[in-house]
Amino acid sequence: MNQFFHSVTLDKDKCMGCTNCIKRCPTEAIRVRNGKAKIISERCIDCGECIRVCPHHAKKAKYDTLDILQNFKYKIALPAPTLYGQFNNLDDIDIVLTGLKHIGFDDVFEVSRSAELVSEVTRKLLQEGKLKKPVISSACPAVVRLIRVRFPDLCSHVLQLNSPMETAARIAKREAAKKTGLPISEIGAFFITPCPAKVTSIKMPISCKKSEVDGAIAISEIFAKLAAAMEDQKEVEQLSQSGIIGVGWASSGGESTALLSDKYLAADGIENVIRVLEELEDEKIRELDFIELNACSGGCVGGVLCVENAYVAKARLQRLRRYLPVSQNHIDGKIPSGMAWRKNLLFAPVLKLSDDMNEALRMMAEIDKISEELPGLDCGSCGAPTCRALAEDIVRGFAKRNQCIFVMREEIKNVADALSSMGAFLPRNDKEKKSNDSK
Repeated sequence: MNQFFHSVTLDKDKCMGCTNCIKRCPTEAIRVRNGKAKIISERCIDCGECIRVCPHHAKKAKYDTLDILQNFKYKIALPAPTLYGQFNNLDDIDIVLTGLKHIGFDDVFEVSRSAELVSEVTRKLLQEGKLKKPVISSACPAVVRLIRVRFPDLCSHVLQLNSPMETAARIAKREAAKKTGLPISEIGAFFITPCPAKVTSIKMPISCKKSEVDGAIAISEIFAKLAAAMEDQKEVEQLSQSGIIGVGWASSGGESTALLSDKYLAADGIENVIRVLEELEDEKIRELDFIELNACSGGCVGGVLCVENAYVAKARLQRLRRYLPVSQNHIDGKIPSGMAWRKNLLFAPVLKLSDDMNEALRMMAEIDKISEELPGLDCGSCGAPTCRALAEDIVRGFAKRNQCIFVMREEIKNVADALSSMGAFLPRNDKEKKSNDSK
């Protein structure tokens, strides 16, 4: 099995074994064993849902700090458009971009700029009939990984264009190399991220061997420092070069509307995403050109590394867009090199029972049998998300049948009944005998 990097991690000292996380994980990647949660690495897609629902803050995300800037001579910030929605009464994106330069970055390249390029390239490919419809957006790395492990038949529908983050890093580094004369190896590009899935996509990319992004810094990590720098500004630099289309990518539906077509669907929230993918797999959805899916509710504004409520941030961005042009970035006729994926999206069979088909069928039959014997309540008390998941764990040798509290209760009852029935045949002690004789 390949090694997996994960930005979502568990703090066992804080975990209380409450089972909140196992019920919400979309790939059943969490179990509670011996009073502590355990993340099954190969199943985790780093969607961050467990971080969102854990009441004890035992799940957390790994990301870089500003200290990583010291590793490069020239540092470029790649702010996600979600960042702008974190600030109240913001009417000028340049205030945020200037603030980023004040906290340690030498330059700024808006990810919304490259989002406009990705939108235009997607429109072009759709018009030319070069994409398999319905096309599924590849912008959310958690959704791409979900498709990869749970929906193999949909892999060929995923848009094989690099994300705006990846495209921004590539363009920004080459522009900086021309401007400064420095080699690209001494230029660092750092994404200001709203979610842990982006961190994973940088450390372990699916579309290429190595990401052009050199690090990911959480919005929540720099928010306070950036807000202070924005308040202390004496002069605001004119840095913004993106418009409504690019900034719109921050919330659900933004990517879809940028295609200037009404034959699209936009869904957000991991449970809604799964329902759409299931209907796509069953061929219940056919008439659409494009499907935009975001694991976080509200889109990227709902990422767990943001500081503001998703819907408040979305409202702020809608107000901010009133001051922007429609779009400021366009391709020059042909599709720029480096925008397409370098690897195809392949199914990752992490959920399969065995490499041997006969053995897998045998295990499946045994899982079905055990599932029928379990209560079917999916209560999670056993530490698995569903009764069927427990049955699978039992067959794989990771759990025992009596971890189900209902099975255990029945076993205890049977033992108690057996002991009770045996009591009639046990020899009475002398004290009991004398007591009975005196009567």
